[in-house]
This record gives sequence, C-alpha cells and structure tokens, in this order.
Amino acid sequence: MSHIRAMTKNDLPAVSRLLGGSWRRTYSPIMGEETVARLSDEKHAPEKLAEELADDNKMSFVAERTDGSIAGYAMAAMDEKGDVMLDRLHIEPEEFGSGLAIDLLHAVLAAHAGIPSIALEVIEGNERAIAFYRKRRLRGGRAPAGRAWRRRPCLADHAPTAADGLRRWTHRLPAL
Repeated sequence: MSHIRAMTKNDLPAVSRLLGGSWRRTYSPIMGEETVARLSDEKHAPEKLAEELADDNKMSFVAERTDGSIAGYAMAAMDEKGDVMLDRLHIEPEEFGSGLAIDLLHAVLAAHAGIPSIALEVIEGNERAIAFYRKRRLRGGRAPAGRAWRRRPCLADHAPTAADGLRRWTHRLPAL
C-alpha cells in the first residue's frame, strides 16, 4: 500500500534511482544502452531533480510505501502560456498493474484542476506507456510529417522527430 504526496528534498536520491532504473529498462532497447545511461545520469541526478523541485512551474509527486520507500514518481510542468505537460510518470516494476500509476496520474490531474488539458509525450516503442494512456482514453497522434511536437529537455541529445515515433497525447479535463 502506498500513499501519494508531494515530493520533498529527502526523496531526491530515491527518485533518482527510480528514474535511472525505469529509463534503462524502458528506453535501452529503443535508444541504446549507452545513450540512455548518459541521458539518465545527466538528467536524473539528484542535483538536477533538486533544481526541478525548486521550480515553481513544476509539481512533483511520489508514491511512498508504508516502509518509507518510494514506489513511484510523477512530475508535470507548466509553461509560460499556462499549458501543462505531464513530463514524467514512473513506477517500480513490482507495482505494474497495482493501480499506482493511475493514482499518480490522478494526483497530477487534481493538482491542475481548472486547466483545460494536460499533454504528454511517449516515445514509440514504449508500449507499456502507450497502452496505459490508451486505456485511460487519452487521445494521441503522431506529430505532423517532418516535425516533432516538442523537443523535450530530457531527450535533447536524441532530438526526437515525427520520424523517430514521438507521440503526443492530450487529456481534455472536464470544466469544474
């Protein structure tokens, strides 16, 4: 059993480990082990996560088990136009199918009540994530030919384009 709460500085090492493991399992077959290790080590270091945690335009949540360990993590960012992007949603493999990812997604949606939509991007080949978002009826589609929806900071060196299979999903939220 886990409960969802706002991330704190004390969670940085555990979230860094969670992200590193999740990225390596998920993206190594897609982008290669060396690329994934380098990107994850750079982008998921506790110091980088601390910078994100201090950013008022980003909200981070963790799923904490009763023993105090971190079982999941989600982060959403709002840009200068007020658009919200679910940037990260990761859980430990032993939590797959437990409903924990849904709980984290709900925390992000609740924290952004009043925002008309939340977008996210999934790299083609991340079939577990694509199935998860489809099951939740998030609408998705390919970027228009020849251009990417958005270059994400955590993938800057990979610079995915529509040809790379980057998908953008949008969730329209009900008006409150």
